[in-house]
Amino acid sequence: MNYTLNQLRIFSAVVKTESITKASEELHLSQPAVSIQLKNFQSQFDVPLTEVVGRKIYITDFGHEIAVAAENILNQVYAINYKTLAYKGQLIGRLKISVVSTGKYVMPFFLSDFLQQHPGIELLMDVTNKNKVIESLENNDVDFALVSILPSAINIECLDLLPNRLFLVGKANQQCKHSNDVNEVFKDLPLIFREKGSGTRQVMEVFIAEHKISALKKMELTSNEAVKQAILAGLGYSIMPLIGIRNELLNNELRIVMVKGLPINTMWSLIWLKGKKHSNASSSFLEQVNRHKSTIIQNNFKWCETF
Repeated sequence: MNYTLNQLRIFSAVVKTESITKASEELHLSQPAVSIQLKNFQSQFDVPLTEVVGRKIYITDFGHEIAVAAENILNQVYAINYKTLAYKGQLIGRLKISVVSTGKYVMPFFLSDFLQQHPGIELLMDVTNKNKVIESLENNDVDFALVSILPSAINIECLDLLPNRLFLVGKANQQCKHSNDVNEVFKDLPLIFREKGSGTRQVMEVFIAEHKISALKKMELTSNEAVKQAILAGLGYSIMPLIGIRNELLNNELRIVMVKGLPINTMWSLIWLKGKKHSNASSSFLEQVNRHKSTIIQNNFKWCETF
């Protein structure tokens, strides 16, 4: 056998996510690249590691056994790398962060300098909806979570990063009613919702309920990008975070519809379990974000103030 560490890493990701698409996103590789390496890895075994039923990939019992061995090998490789860097006096370890889906427009800017300064830090970042983010935090599976709505059911500590502003957004060349009456604006307006469990969905529903709006629900989509593409296609309107639509606004593809009561203002916050014992990696990251967040905001998010 002549499998590579890269193939072990790819197979391990496929087993964890049970999806070639999700594994490619996690590894920042194209789907064809993951598929080819997975096929090359499987070809070295006489017993199948995976099987495809319909369009879903399943891991065989043998595949799960190989995945455990692969994970052990990868952990040993990480240990070797960590020991080498530690010997050189560099900061080492894993930083695990769970991020609500729209937070992908925020979190990388607070990670960039830290990761460049500390190449011995391995980042594990899961981007998902709010419910799953809170679940991973409750289970102590992550060091930090990035949310725009603070959870009330668990004891946390938090560091506020920057404001999150949500506007009613539509396609640039589509017209809707202009009125001081919020209900009149939303009357017969086809609305696109995020999925249940989404923080954006939550604040949108609160706004609709508070203003007693009779909402015409057009469709429900599972990501901010999907909602954005649907609006660009002229399929409806949605209340969306400003942070995710900068390019489309600047290119006059989307427009903000000014409505009384909007924007909705929340706060992007980095949160962690109260009393959590941070590793050297996570405590150093928290310290750096706290020290430099004003500069990060000034350099990367100043544009938000123009809307």
